[in-house]
Amino acid sequence: MGRALWTDLYELNMAASYLRRRMDRPATFSLFVRKLPPTRGFLVAAGLEACLEFLESFRFSPEDLKYLEGSLGFDRDALEAFRDLRFTGDVWAVPEGRIVFAGEPLLEVTGPVAQGQLVETFLLNRITLETTLASKAARCRIAAGDKDVVDFSFRRTHGVEAAMAVARTSAMVGFMGTSNVEAAREYGLTAVGTMAHSYIEAFESEEEAFRAYAQDYPARITFLVDTYDTLQGVRRAVGVIRDLGLGGSLGVRLDSGDLEQLARQARGILDQAGLEQVRIFASGGLDEHDVDHLVRSGAPIDAFGVGTRLGVSADAPYLDTVYKLVAYGDRAVAKLSPGKATAPGAKQVFRGPGLADVVAVRDEPAPEGATPLLESVMLDGRRTAPVTTLAQARERFEADLLALPPEAATLADPVPPAVRTSERLQELSRMTRERLLR
Repeated sequence: MGRALWTDLYELNMAASYLRRRMDRPATFSLFVRKLPPTRGFLVAAGLEACLEFLESFRFSPEDLKYLEGSLGFDRDALEAFRDLRFTGDVWAVPEGRIVFAGEPLLEVTGPVAQGQLVETFLLNRITLETTLASKAARCRIAAGDKDVVDFSFRRTHGVEAAMAVARTSAMVGFMGTSNVEAAREYGLTAVGTMAHSYIEAFESEEEAFRAYAQDYPARITFLVDTYDTLQGVRRAVGVIRDLGLGGSLGVRLDSGDLEQLARQARGILDQAGLEQVRIFASGGLDEHDVDHLVRSGAPIDAFGVGTRLGVSADAPYLDTVYKLVAYGDRAVAKLSPGKATAPGAKQVFRGPGLADVVAVRDEPAPEGATPLLESVMLDGRRTAPVTTLAQARERFEADLLALPPEAATLADPVPPAVRTSERLQELSRMTRERLLR
């Protein structure tokens, strides 16, 4: 499969026009988020690996070209130009797992203008999706503190591909597992799951269901105790554990009701029975605010399953991401539209202590004590480094989270740190604006 048609029609229109006119000078496109959603004090960069894989495999297949000719009316010149087209450009990007803010380039592409134009749609799609999901998952991770969190979103995401992205990005920010078995296999994650209410209902009694499950899966038992009467379910689980002499990894799962009160009562029943090692797992429409409340209340819950509202990032389901031309040939270019103006030229973000960021011209020296955030990840259409592992991305996230100002990390009314612009970039913007207006 060619993948080149994973784009919007206007990208193809523009690319064919550039190629017809032999406009092949290097162009730089910058991908960034204009502004954060009101409920976000930070974002977590994600989606880069999918973008690099796409760029390396970018091509028009014979079937693609046939469709462009027969259904969309592209002429022979355009088809011939598309036939051998590959991505041969350079990419600078923020590594996955880093915490970022609005106005900072997450990724910049430099290459022949037609190539940069054709890949816009896919790059925006992947960076937007995975950054949105990673940022939501990060808030759940913050809320849980030292408690375990598991991705339960598969059945509620907007498609199977999105479910894979949730599992991957949630692992990137510290989730301990996922219910998504294919994602566990693909990304080397821990698959987590037990039974549904239908399993309990299929047996003559709750106790019979618990006993059957324990016999079939003695090494990984979590009893779902709220099908009928939650506390009675906990007592029945205790009886089965004692009767069968179960040990190892044991838990009970609460999926409805007043989770705080039920967790306290369940803990009391378990402890009274001498089963202090049995963990309590809570789920049922939770988001970061629910998890935060339960943790702060001291509810004796050991792990949380987060699903629906994580999988669609319910409170902030999209990001205002854009991909803008900032240089063509030796000209810095910019958009001057009110409310949508862009800064010209290839850029770098220099990060100081406390995640104090300065957006600057790519080749200017770093301020004292600051380090560059964007890295060269692709040169002449080929990766410059091995594939980033989830463990590496998680290390970056954990390090940035420790440095993130508390007011940006808070779940309610977060305030992101101000991102500054270097004097050199300000001057380039001023000069470019004056030239364009002339």
